[in-house]
Amino acid sequence: MTSSRTNPDLPAGSPAWELLLPAASAPARARGRSLQAALREAVRSGRLLPGTRLPSSRDLAADLGVSRGLITEAYEQLTAEGYLRSGRGAGTWVGDAVRAARPRARDLAPRSAGTGADFVAGTPDVSLFPRAAWAAAQRAVLAGLPHHELGYPDPRGLPRLRTALAELLARRRGVVADPERLLVVSGVSQATAVLGFVLHARGMREVGVENPGSPQHDALYAAAGVTTVPVPTDEEGLTVGPLRESGVRSVVTTPAHQFPTGIAYSAPRRAELLDWARSVDGYVLEDDYDGDFRYDRAPVGALQGLDPERVAYAGSVSKSLAPGLRLGWLLVPEALAEEVVERKRTMDLGHPTLDQALFARFVERGDYDRQLRRCQRAYRERRDALVAALEEHFPGSEVTGIAAGLHVIAALPERYGPQERFLARVREAGVAVRPLSDYVHARAGDAGDAGRAGQAGVRLVMGYAHLSPARIRDGVRLMAGAVVTARR
Repeated sequence: MTSSRTNPDLPAGSPAWELLLPAASAPARARGRSLQAALREAVRSGRLLPGTRLPSSRDLAADLGVSRGLITEAYEQLTAEGYLRSGRGAGTWVGDAVRAARPRARDLAPRSAGTGADFVAGTPDVSLFPRAAWAAAQRAVLAGLPHHELGYPDPRGLPRLRTALAELLARRRGVVADPERLLVVSGVSQATAVLGFVLHARGMREVGVENPGSPQHDALYAAAGVTTVPVPTDEEGLTVGPLRESGVRSVVTTPAHQFPTGIAYSAPRRAELLDWARSVDGYVLEDDYDGDFRYDRAPVGALQGLDPERVAYAGSVSKSLAPGLRLGWLLVPEALAEEVVERKRTMDLGHPTLDQALFARFVERGDYDRQLRRCQRAYRERRDALVAALEEHFPGSEVTGIAAGLHVIAALPERYGPQERFLARVREAGVAVRPLSDYVHARAGDAGDAGRAGQAGVRLVMGYAHLSPARIRDGVRLMAGAVVTARR
């Protein structure tokens, strides 16, 4: 290259000038902007170091086969921006003002800490995602979606999807579903955040949460300025006595399949909970995260069906299709509806319309029901495999909770304890698993059953939905091997 002959600082074949070659081949109308962008990136990335002398505009134009005017314009523009510097009769140099490092896109998605097996609860099997049916629905929706539906949507969601969801939820979960009070949201997490902001605006600064329970509630409500108050659970569900004593007027529950203990709220406890909500003019926030998956009988209906004016109901496709779709629903009491809709509007102006239209078609044609049946068959087989593997490799273990959902509580005999040593050993063997005690609220101390979770033997929360039966058996065998080796 001519530049290498006139400028010893830039050897022949310099990567910096090779970076400009594609830009020089750009269409004539875009060539000037392309050359400027390529030269700017060469300086930013360090391929052209500060103090490097650049070829003359004549020489560089000859090397790249472009007009001299394009190079002169590029030099002038980047000099004005501070990337280059020049002096009369002294040539053009790379300036020393640039300190930008090359951008690096990090992946902050949660990853398992286990290399041999991952029994951390909460993850579905995303390989069951119905790609062919989803792709067919996507093609059909793109072909038929009216142009006006690509504008800003109703913040509640497309009427078509809200209608389809209302019918689905009434049929499968027994809710009282009015499409006018149903919102399409980005999963249960957004539903929780929206409700948190509305409760805060109404003067509620605290919300009750189950203990043990889901750790994510703390951060979601804290972002809305609301503090979580732990309320103990027992074998029938949330204990209403301590709930009354707490002074809160709203509480988050998982009544169909309590997370993580795995129990289903009893009918008397459900009635007591609703009586409490009426007596304090409060609300129950029902998280129906895996209510469709019951393996020994029909699923227990949603609590919301008993009193739709006191229960806000939330669910999503995260366990049935894939968490990455970020698609869920929120059904709210009439007294909260207007405030919730306005808060949703200010958060994101509504859920993506293409995704909504696609899922509406998926529900209307029965594809979602088929997917639920497919997942139920797979998850039941995996639960059975986990129970059998625990019986084989940890004799005397007890699996508690109803036959439902995506996890079990495994209580291992005391001889496998103490719990901390057990967890350290299996972690060294490459197995990721969490004890029940990890789900005790930080403010609860050793109260109730949650506090006793780690005291006798080993009590584990074991997820299985994302593992094949073979991987489940291998993982339990790996756990047992780690513990047996340690005891020797």
